[in-house]
Amino acid sequence: MTTISTTAAPAFRPQYISFDCYGTLIRFRMSEMARAFFADRIPAEKLDHMAFVFSSYRFDETMGPWQPYRELLRNAVRRTAKAFGVEYREADADALYDAVPTWGPHDDVPGGLSKIADKIPLVILSNAMNEQIDSNVALLGAPFHRVYTAESAQAYKPRMQAFEYMFDQLGCGPEVMMHVSSSFRYDQNTATDLGFGCRVFVGRGHEPSNNHYRDVEIPHIGCLPAVVGL
Repeated sequence: MTTISTTAAPAFRPQYISFDCYGTLIRFRMSEMARAFFADRIPAEKLDHMAFVFSSYRFDETMGPWQPYRELLRNAVRRTAKAFGVEYREADADALYDAVPTWGPHDDVPGGLSKIADKIPLVILSNAMNEQIDSNVALLGAPFHRVYTAESAQAYKPRMQAFEYMFDQLGCGPEVMMHVSSSFRYDQNTATDLGFGCRVFVGRGHEPSNNHYRDVEIPHIGCLPAVVGL
């Protein structure tokens, strides 16, 4: 399927809807904060490229052996500083880590989720530590059936191990689930390989659309109830 319609009848009613959290539901401020930290060491005209490099290093760090997210951020900030030939400050990485639990949702999230949560169980699979995510989830405006983290899975998305941990905990396979994310490289590519029943891409603007790795595209979570026929 390649339709981007949010009004057509869904292909199936999922047993669970799983979500990426940061970026998809929670407004992700990592690049915004990194620009502020590096502004005194990197010229303004290079800050956008720095944000891209920092994002790429974070992704690369998820692909190696398990490490706590604080260490992942420290490594990504260190590698970014090295790439630009500037001083690495561990306090910057720690400030990024400590800020994550304070971030709130995109404006469209509470209303969209509240129309679904009492009808289809909602699940989060997030590249987070257990100590971080509860405060973010509390701001989402709807109850979640389960919240799974990379710490519990001992693996970060996009690794299949993270998703397989979720399947094992829920006692079901991907074919009865819908996965919702604003990222192809962290979520939707793997969701395709694993055979999710439906993959919904939320076009938040930080990644271009790819119709080979999504079944439905929506501009925001407020459109999701229509995708599942609500």
